[in-house]
Amino acid sequence: MSDIVISEFMEEGAVESLRAHRTVCYDPSLADDPARLTRCLREARALIVRNRTQVDAELLAAAPQLCVVGRLGVGLDNIDTAHCRLRSIEVLPATGANNVAVAEYVIAAMLLLVRGSFAMTAEVEAGRWPRGAAIGGEVSGRVLGLVGFGGIAREVATRAQALGLSLLAHDPALATDAVLWRRHNVQPVDSIEALLAGSDIVSLHVPLNAQTRHLIGSTELARMRTGACLINAARGGVVDDAALSLALREGRLAAAALDVFEVEPLPAGSLFEGLDNVLLTPHIAGVTHESNTRVSRMIADAVSQRLEEYPA
Repeated sequence: MSDIVISEFMEEGAVESLRAHRTVCYDPSLADDPARLTRCLREARALIVRNRTQVDAELLAAAPQLCVVGRLGVGLDNIDTAHCRLRSIEVLPATGANNVAVAEYVIAAMLLLVRGSFAMTAEVEAGRWPRGAAIGGEVSGRVLGLVGFGGIAREVATRAQALGLSLLAHDPALATDAVLWRRHNVQPVDSIEALLAGSDIVSLHVPLNAQTRHLIGSTELARMRTGACLINAARGGVVDDAALSLALREGRLAAAALDVFEVEPLPAGSLFEGLDNVLLTPHIAGVTHESNTRVSRMIADAVSQRLEEYPA
């Protein structure tokens, strides 16, 4: 049996650093095999996951020695944090380690959606020359609305301003006179309704919880400007996918970029099938070669330190 179980992919150097001092079971296929994962956890003191492993009460009950859960990322909606607290199991997210990766994804998605020309490869390869249809827009001079203003949103704000965008943000956790608004030259708005109505591009930066589930539904989408774009690299479930699909099909929104979905993996024949105004990626916004190294090593160090503090 192993001290540490790692059920999803992790940078090899970080895995080896753990193996230097502990017995480690590293098997990324465990996320898809709960029964086998349960067996591996019988004597484990630490579990390291990404977003696919469901660390629920049933799984935790199978791990009586567990004292640490390391999260290779920041979202905790796949971890029953309340049950972990009852068991005095510490949950360690990789706060800040993938901020740049997600921020660059948002900026790239925004440029792709607004310009539009990059979807013409097949047309050009086929010998057609669709210059009229390929004329897109510029982000400079537009308004970017950020729903949530944590570390990732701040990285987005810095990059967006360099591209000439104006910025609105809504975050009820920050007072309207907080110094962060002035530091980032962002205009705070006191309601999500005002942000949606005032933005050409909306990017979501909130966790998934009871308050944010379907934060963007049919009512909110109707408040967005005609021709606006939506980017969700936060969490699936923050957006009502069915309502968004309808808004895109009806042309009420110009386009959307989605890295996360209510059901993952996104099934074949999904709500977005056949749409040419949506960019879909497989929950990868926060994962680059560089961020994977940062996240993995941060969690490896944190888990090692906690195990030293809580000897068996």
